[in-house]
Parts: sequence; C-alpha cells; structure tokens
Amino acid sequence: MAAKKKSKKKYGARTSRTVKKVMHERKHRTLSSGRSKKKVKSRKQAIAIALSEARASGEKVPPKKKTSGKKRSGKKRSGKKRSGKKTSGKKTSGK
Repeated sequence: MAAKKKSKKKYGARTSRTVKKVMHERKHRTLSSGRSKKKVKSRKQAIAIALSEARASGEKVPPKKKTSGKKRSGKKRSGKKRSGKKTSGKKTSGK
C-alpha cells in the first residue's frame, strides 16, 4: 500500500479570517474596489480583493498566477495586406 502524502495548506489561518472579513463587508455593501471606490457586487472579485490584502500584509497565500497577455494562434500572417476596396468577380467589357 502506498503511503498518503501529507497535504500542505495553501492558505494560512489569518488569510481565512481576512477573506471572512471581506465577504462580510461585501454582504453589507461596504466593500469598495481600488481607485474607483465602486461597490463590489461580485463574489469572485471580493475573494480576489481579500487575497490581495492578505498578500500585502504578509500572510500565507500562494503567488498570483501569471498571465501572458493576449493569446496568439500558431498561424503566421503573410506580409500582404488587403486593400479596402471590394471587387466583384465579374469583369466588364467596354463595348
């Protein structure tokens, strides 16, 4: 039989208290976002704010996931640009 791995906690006890406090603020409509100071309604946004506050105060929180910006498809574009004019497939003769 394989031995069970000892699981490590991702978040500390203080972090869960911070999340609890922020969710309480959200519930009572007193939680506001960064510079704009608009009221936060989204549950996910409230959790993100709580984790951000926890990171800033040095609590045990995993680092933010890094995003690479825009996703690009693997296709390469050719150097030719399309002109803005649309042409029909028929040719007109000058008779």
